[in-house]
Amino acid sequence: MAMKKKRLGTTVASLLVTALALTACGGGGSASQGTAEQPVELLWYTIGTPQKDTDRVMEEVSKYTKEKIGATVKMTQIDWGDYTQKLQVMAAAGEPMDIVFTSSWAFDYVQNARKGAFLPIDDLLKEHGQGIVETLDPAFLEGSKVDGKNYGIPANKELPAQEVWRFNKQYLDKYNLDYTNVYSLESLEPLLKTIKENEPSVTPLSLDKNHKPYVPYDYVIEGLPMAVALDTTDYKIVNLLETPEMKQALETMHKYYKAGYIPAEAATMTSATDIQTAGTWLVDRATTQPFADNLWTESLGYPIVSTPASESIIYNWSVMGSMQAISANSEYPEKAMQFLNLLNTDSYLRNLVDSGIEGVHYEKVSDNVMNNLDASKNYDMPTFSLGNVMLTYLNPTDPENKWEEFQKFNDAGKPAPLLGFNFDTSNVSTEIATVQNVKEEFWSALMTGTVDPNEFTPKAIEKFKAAGLDKIIEEAQRQLDEWRAANQ
Repeated sequence: MAMKKKRLGTTVASLLVTALALTACGGGGSASQGTAEQPVELLWYTIGTPQKDTDRVMEEVSKYTKEKIGATVKMTQIDWGDYTQKLQVMAAAGEPMDIVFTSSWAFDYVQNARKGAFLPIDDLLKEHGQGIVETLDPAFLEGSKVDGKNYGIPANKELPAQEVWRFNKQYLDKYNLDYTNVYSLESLEPLLKTIKENEPSVTPLSLDKNHKPYVPYDYVIEGLPMAVALDTTDYKIVNLLETPEMKQALETMHKYYKAGYIPAEAATMTSATDIQTAGTWLVDRATTQPFADNLWTESLGYPIVSTPASESIIYNWSVMGSMQAISANSEYPEKAMQFLNLLNTDSYLRNLVDSGIEGVHYEKVSDNVMNNLDASKNYDMPTFSLGNVMLTYLNPTDPENKWEEFQKFNDAGKPAPLLGFNFDTSNVSTEIATVQNVKEEFWSALMTGTVDPNEFTPKAIEKFKAAGLDKIIEEAQRQLDEWRAANQ
């Protein structure tokens, strides 16, 4: 998972509304209550590797928020791999917490909203979150409703998701390889072949066990083989393993695996970080944002270039890729909303939370441009997870029109067919648990090309059906048809 504004998260970036990019003295759009009342302490749980200077930074945050809204803030970070499980246990136990990070991929937003882990915030947004409503593209709040209600505030970031092929430029230059005509998985082959023949220590196509080939479908549940075609007219949910697009992709992946283009241990690799750190790879696939090549280049320390591998599509998971919710256990929901409103509209607070203390962790180059200082290693935060990315300072390599380009990127995104539809799995929870077990048996091996799809795909389909996949698809189709009827 990438870090800091210089780096790219799983689903990162934002929409620009310059009129609301307030200065340190400008306030955050919520009613300032000063210090006349006894301040309350807000407990904020968020994802990311715990940082040495978090408490030090939160002391500065609290000085500011105490004056602005009569509240102090205590942030607790929980590491990436532990976050979901720990938050689930804490929420179930009724542990005190006010603000929590949630998303489509960590501490599942829809599932936990339906479980009652979060407060509905529609009224709170009207009373104390006016700045958020004015700042966010309406698609964020509309697309993140669960059963007609908002339970979380999406980070103001890139709205669509677009896949790209990401290249290690040093090998493109060394062998004079043209990447500009690459789009499909199959079009990679000549480049992969050149590297395999000439650079035995370099991985031509870098991937790990979480990889799945891109196919033009909108998943009902991320990672399970049930989806609707992006160009659908009938909104029929199909088993992805039975589609011609996935069949072709899996055959190509197996061809590449047999040719040695893919790591032999890909199906069991938890990440490709070591390969990236060493720079011993030619190409991988990533989700992009405007000027992502600059971020990747700075983060990895060597030149990166990219080219599209898909259209730019607004999915549920991209809208819900980073959110802050108010816990149902919160003692101070109104103060929590006031803080979130400030965090998403106040430039000083947003950059303090993101980059730390000016003169300690970073220095200003100009009004909205910063350089990291050595101490920044003690406060290296995942920018995308902390609210309105549009308010964060630029790096010296960023163009001045960075946020305007984000606006164009967001405007160009096409809605996915399932945008706004959230499958209620309660009627098929047993079947989903069984299907997940089948996925563990087959998915990574198939998706990474490790096994022959002509042999293993039929076996996987048979086991998925025996586990109840058809029943899940039938229930999802019923709900989808009802949702479409209600929203047409």
